[in-house]
Amino acid sequence: MLDFDALVIGSGPAGTIIAAALAERGLKVGGLTASPLRQVWPNTYGIWRDELDALGLTELLGHCWENCVSYFGKGEVNHGRAYGLFDKVKLQNHLLAKCETGGVEWHQGKATNIEHDRERSIVTTKAGEIFRARVVIEASGHDPLFVKRQDRGAVAFQTAYGIVGHFSVPPVEPQQFVHQDFRSEHLSASERATEPPTFLYAMDLGDDVYFVEETSLAMSPPVSFELLERRLHQRLAARGIKVTQVHEVERCIFPMTLPLPDLHQPVVAFGGAASMVHPASGYLLGAMLRRAPGLAAAIATALQDARAEPAAIANTAWQELWNPDRLRKYYLYRFGLEKLMRFDEVLLKQHLDTFFSLPQSQWSGFLADTLSTPELLAAMVRLFAIAPNSLRWGLMQFPGLESNLFWQFISLQAAKSPLAVTSKSLT
Repeated sequence: MLDFDALVIGSGPAGTIIAAALAERGLKVGGLTASPLRQVWPNTYGIWRDELDALGLTELLGHCWENCVSYFGKGEVNHGRAYGLFDKVKLQNHLLAKCETGGVEWHQGKATNIEHDRERSIVTTKAGEIFRARVVIEASGHDPLFVKRQDRGAVAFQTAYGIVGHFSVPPVEPQQFVHQDFRSEHLSASERATEPPTFLYAMDLGDDVYFVEETSLAMSPPVSFELLERRLHQRLAARGIKVTQVHEVERCIFPMTLPLPDLHQPVVAFGGAASMVHPASGYLLGAMLRRAPGLAAAIATALQDARAEPAAIANTAWQELWNPDRLRKYYLYRFGLEKLMRFDEVLLKQHLDTFFSLPQSQWSGFLADTLSTPELLAAMVRLFAIAPNSLRWGLMQFPGLESNLFWQFISLQAAKSPLAVTSKSLT
């Protein structure tokens, strides 16, 4: 039997980030991973460079583009902001090195059961190994084993189909990153009218290698990989571009609107397991890097009370992870995404043109979730003020879930306890 102050389940970005942060607090940290610890992570991770500048981690980028553009309804939008792609091997090694320096003790095994007594949480693996810890943090992704959520209806997913390879004609300009290309002239009128909008996400990786990916922002049910693959090849063919060599194919799907976890449970979550994906932009990694130190500090403080039970320690952690300001913003972001999912292609393009005409501090803070609630509201009010009348009318319609989400936000503004509203069901 192994005993720890904190046991982290999962060794992906979320697990290694929080394990390293906990170890930096001087805690005895154990890690439990179902896959080999140094198995290379399968996904690619992008981030705006200034987010890493603030963390002093720009050396972890494998690629970076100063020329970052999008295409909505009014032509090319130059974002005036550098975007980067992590070198995922370097990122993984960096985080595992921090874990090693902090003395994190990793074990391979699949957790199957958890129990709690007054002193410890006890995790049992499929092989029968037993781990005891004063607090357990599950960081195993969007479909965790132990973390419970409210059942709040259908979840919207972002899906993408992409190709890394060589092309007969460069799909983007040299040293360029295309954030969102919503141009749809390659589609028929019927396709534009009956199928959901999708966009191209593309970049020059150097040495005549490019990454092109057709992406659905968020839909429930999710847009199929088959439709995205067809859309991507239609887009390329309309520009006279052929794929000449495929290095890698990426099929990506992740939930954008997971309901919040039960904030009273004795297991803590982090990353996708904690519903930390930005509900409006899909970004996660930057938020995990920024928020892990605060969560680790809260857990370390709670552990100083030798009599604290796992549930009390977890409660402290949940209140740090989902404090009142973050809960309010969660519902505002969810409200915004519901709007976008209801917009047709014309309104969606109008919205994005308007959004990226906001001051960079507002749109960048919105995408990264670094604005306070008052700052977020100010950005939303400003967007409404400068929007064309057709978009304003669309923003004023509350045909479905939007009204409930907005009511959750209003209720949290007035609630004495930040946890009081989270148990209510969205119906």
